Amino acid sequence: MTQVTAATADHAYWKARQDSWDRQQEWYLPDREERFRVMLEMTEALTGPEPEVLDLACGTGSISGRLLARLPGARTTGADLDPALLAIARGHFADEPRARFVTVDLTDPDWPAKLLHRRYDAVLTATALHWMRTDALSRLYGQLAGVVREGGVFLNADHMPDPVTPRINEAAHAFDKARREREAAAGRQGWVEWWQEMAADPVLADVVAERYRIFGDPARGDHADGQFQSPAWHVEMLRGAGFAESRVVWSSPGDAVVLGLR
Repeated sequence: MTQVTAATADHAYWKARQDSWDRQQEWYLPDREERFRVMLEMTEALTGPEPEVLDLACGTGSISGRLLARLPGARTTGADLDPALLAIARGHFADEPRARFVTVDLTDPDWPAKLLHRRYDAVLTATALHWMRTDALSRLYGQLAGVVREGGVFLNADHMPDPVTPRINEAAHAFDKARREREAAAGRQGWVEWWQEMAADPVLADVVAERYRIFGDPARGDHADGQFQSPAWHVEMLRGAGFAESRVVWSSPGDAVVLGLR
């Protein structure tokens, strides 16, 4: 396999890939920046202006970039298993000494040992942990209680539909589906199309092929094993895992940001 490094392409190339990832994600999450804002504000409020942060399941480093822009004294460790998204992250942040990245498989029981630090002031993650089955996510929350320092925070922004409001859920889903269909008809790029473009890119082709071997082809449903839980489930699971306090700090009809305070 060809080794992809920051030297493979210039900064403008990596920034374009990062920007295209953000645009693709915003097609699904038009309020994405709002949830990021809340996450970063609560991180600063509870851990101060210079936190050591774990960007968990970091993808291309979207959280890291926004955190470092907001808090110049912060430092981040981005952790992910996806070799293609990590390649983009490492290329994009090649000249940023405050951001470092590691390859971590969250299904590995010993994944915390692969991090750069034993404890973090904050662990942040967005639109990623729904890939996990409920039992695996429950175990992960228990491990995170040992990664977040006393007084530190964990914030998870993800799909968290509430099953007690089925009619509201159905209406919100139909409304959002219609919006995405309109935008797709106007040429907006979705998940499958984005990955197809990356697979055709000679700089990224090898790491995208490796990504497909790990997760499967997006065109064939690489989210097939994931499960969604309600906001209440996340809140109670964090309390049971050892977080002193937990609550929803932001929500939309289908998504929420849950905060756990150690």
